[in-house]
Amino acid sequence: MASFAENSSDTVHSTPPRRRYAGLLAVENRDGWLLALPFLIGVLAFWAGPMLYSLFLVTQDWNMMRPSEYCGLDNIVRLLDDELIGVSIWNTAYYTFIGVPLRLVLAFLLAIALNQNIKGRGIFRTVFYLPSITPAVASAVIWVQMLNPEFGVVNNIIGIFGIEPIAWLTNPPYAKPAFILMSLWGIGPQMVIFLAALQNLPPELIEAAQIDGANGWQRFLNVTVPLVSSVTLFNFTMGIISSFQVFAASFVMTRGGPQNATLFLVLYIYDTAFRFYRMGYAAVISWMLFAIIMAVTFIQLKVTDRWVYYEMS
Repeated sequence: MASFAENSSDTVHSTPPRRRYAGLLAVENRDGWLLALPFLIGVLAFWAGPMLYSLFLVTQDWNMMRPSEYCGLDNIVRLLDDELIGVSIWNTAYYTFIGVPLRLVLAFLLAIALNQNIKGRGIFRTVFYLPSITPAVASAVIWVQMLNPEFGVVNNIIGIFGIEPIAWLTNPPYAKPAFILMSLWGIGPQMVIFLAALQNLPPELIEAAQIDGANGWQRFLNVTVPLVSSVTLFNFTMGIISSFQVFAASFVMTRGGPQNATLFLVLYIYDTAFRFYRMGYAAVISWMLFAIIMAVTFIQLKVTDRWVYYEMS
């Protein structure tokens, strides 16, 4: 036994350090790939694969009931002549570029309020966050009742100020504002992110500004806002991306009505693919939406140097 132990010890110590390190590294690489394999399979099966197949569909005429046929650029030409494309882009842009800033401002103000040392702030934080984890369909059903022109809560509230009841979901001028109002229901995640940023502000900078004679508004405008600007950029970028993909609310509440006032791009893609069975044309619209989101995100990131402060990162 002693002889065997001595031989084993000699074998271990006789292995060059570089070879032992290479062996350990190979084991770590193998384990890493094995652990990442489920995620990689999911990405290939449910993300990269469908994207590549949608590129193939761009040149195909297929209604899922017969074999697909090559149609060249006919689907792209149809995109240029489709009036509903312009309507859906306008509806989506209206919802996005008005709703996202409103949600950011409200989330930031709530975060500031809930960052104060007030009694029961943990309860308030929970109350304001809970709506964001409510299922989208359930939220839509609730808001259909809240926006009811006869007995809805929203009309009851504005009636206190002498405003006549509004047919929110059946009157085209009010349909998109109703959806923007509904989107304010889900600002919980943005509020939490802002709150985390506010709680990590360097106190010495705020104290230095106070010593220099800055009042509360000046400290907020010149210290707090710049220090959370990177978080504002994150919330703004993610808000833009998610708003361009709004679907569940319009699908459940209005199906694009009234008079296409809530026909958003993703809902139009769904209708094109699964109501009218034009899969190739739906793929073209999907890639157009992808290009729009990429372009808007690129513009956002290009102008960040003008207003985003990265000292905290």
